[in-house]
Amino acid sequence: MKILRTVKEIQAYTKVVKAEGKTIGLVPTMGALHTGHLSLVRAARETTDIVIVSVFVNPTQFGPGEDYEAYPRDFSADSDKLAAAGVDAVFHPAPSEMYPEGYATYVNVEGALTEKLCGARRPGHFRGVATVVTKLLHLSGADKAFFGQKDAQQVVVIRRVVADLNLSTEIVMTPIVREGDGLALSSRNRYLSAEERGAALVLSRSLREAEAAFAGGEKDAAALKALVTTTLMKEPLAVIDYVELYSFPALRPVERLEEPALLAIAVKIGQTRLIDNVILGGIKECC
Repeated sequence: MKILRTVKEIQAYTKVVKAEGKTIGLVPTMGALHTGHLSLVRAARETTDIVIVSVFVNPTQFGPGEDYEAYPRDFSADSDKLAAAGVDAVFHPAPSEMYPEGYATYVNVEGALTEKLCGARRPGHFRGVATVVTKLLHLSGADKAFFGQKDAQQVVVIRRVVADLNLSTEIVMTPIVREGDGLALSSRNRYLSAEERGAALVLSRSLREAEAAFAGGEKDAAALKALVTTTLMKEPLAVIDYVELYSFPALRPVERLEEPALLAIAVKIGQTRLIDNVILGGIKECC
C-alpha cells in the first residue's frame, strides 16, 4: 500500500493508474477509522480496480468552538486497517499541502440544500466539505467516490457539486453501519462515557419506532417527527438539536410521505453531538 503525502505524489500515482486503463474508487475520510469506513472500502474494492483512501482532518469544515483540534487522529492504526482491507494507496496530506499560503478558492453550494439540517447549525461546514471533496475528486481522478448514508445531506450536496461542475465521478451512497445494539458507527462515539453510550441508543431506537409507524401506515410528517421527539425527550442525557423530515434526495419540505423521505436527527449526548437518520419509503444503494 502506497502512502501519498503531497499533491504531486497523488497526481503522479493516478496518472500511471489511468494510463493503465484502470478505474479508481475514492473513499474520503478524516481518519479514526471504524467498520463503517471499511464498508466503504469494501464497496470500492468490489466495483473499481484501484482503491484510494484519503485520511485528512479538513480544517475548513470545522467552525469556531468545534472539535477540530480534539478530533481523534491515529494514522498508524488507520494505515494498518487500510492495508488489511486491501487498499492500494492512502492520501494523507498536511493541511498546508491542501491549503497552502495564499489559498483563496472555495466551493459553496448555495440555497436550500445547505440551509437546513447540519448546514443550518454549522455555518460554513458544507463550504469546507464541498471544497475539500472537489479537490480530492480532482486529484484522485476517481471514477467513483463512496460516502455513507449517515451523512445523507453531505451526499446530496456532493452530488450537486458534481452535477453543477460537470465532474465525471459517480457518487455512491452506502447504508449506515451500526453496532449490534443499533448505535450508528461514528468516530465521535469514542468521546462517549459508558453511561453516555447507553443513552445514545435512544437515537436509533427513536428512528426504529418511526420506521415501524411508517410501515404501519403513518404518512403524516408531523406525527412521525413528534414520535421521534417524544422518544428522544425520555432520555435525560439527550439534548435535541433537530428532528427533521424532508423528501429525499431533493430535501424539500413534506407534509405527507408520498415519496422517499429522509428522517434525520442530531442530538447531543453530554458534550458529543451525534447524527443519525433513516430513509422512509426505501432508497437502498450500493451493497
